[in-house]
Amino acid sequence: METVKLSPKYQIVVPKRIRKDLDLHPGQEIAIMRYRGRIELVPVRPVRQMRGFLRGVEPTIEREPDREL
Repeated sequence: METVKLSPKYQIVVPKRIRKDLDLHPGQEIAIMRYRGRIELVPVRPVRQMRGFLRGVEPTIEREPDREL
């Protein structure tokens, strides 16, 4: 795990190793969201680039029983 510091302007720098691993580039959009008390950064990818990224995922999903509202 790597750590970064928040600048006085509330900016962070994504470490080089992570930029390289995720193929991030200057100007690329990144979605930011709060999730269960933490911040998640998710690279926004063009739809064409996402083709086939779920290949091999098990399609059967156990679902919760229907709940009454």
